[in-house]
Amino acid sequence: MTTRPYVLLSAAMSVDGYLDDASPERLRLSNAEDFDRVDEVRASCDAILIGANTMRKDNPRLLVNSEARREKRVAEGKPEYPLKVTVTKSGDLDANLNFWHHGGGKLVVTVDSAVEKVRTTLDGLADVVSVGPELDWGLVLDELGRRGIGRLMVEGGGTIHTQLMAQNLADEVHLAIAPLLVGQPGAARFLGAADYPGGSTARMKVLEVRAIGDVVFVRYAPKDRS
Repeated sequence: MTTRPYVLLSAAMSVDGYLDDASPERLRLSNAEDFDRVDEVRASCDAILIGANTMRKDNPRLLVNSEARREKRVAEGKPEYPLKVTVTKSGDLDANLNFWHHGGGKLVVTVDSAVEKVRTTLDGLADVVSVGPELDWGLVLDELGRRGIGRLMVEGGGTIHTQLMAQNLADEVHLAIAPLLVGQPGAARFLGAADYPGGSTARMKVLEVRAIGDVVFVRYAPKDRS
């Protein structure tokens, strides 16, 4: 039986729960010290996953920036960079985005109706696999487990965070809470409306709380609810 990866959701959000504001420019929520913490977590993972919408909107490279951390990975017999994964149902991807042209291996997980479209668009820039006619997160995690991914970092967006939390598939949540208020209804939120396990009274276990400059960092164990 395939072992699914340990799933870690990572996000920076405002005090009122937003991942960004509604402006064209990316809202900088974290500080330099917290960005370094994220870099350390990335280096500890076998794969980093983002949704196709997040890729299109933010155009991230998703790298381990620290040379020392990359060297440590190689010394441990790992690839220099974690595998980069994206998930798409529509197959609407842009081969010119940073995601495909930096770092190590890339994987696209999609559905039967889009798999050929993605392969044609990317033309060898990434491995492409379908999990069937529908996008099933359990099957996505099974596929990653088959590929030897033991620790998966999910960096968004809010739709993916919401789906994984609602399906009780997240093992750990890392939240960096910035001292900002966004208050814009059209902006992206960390989590949306969903039928979450245990309902509104189920309290998650807190694993860690610490200040990182002006950011508050909290780790939760979402499967451990009372």
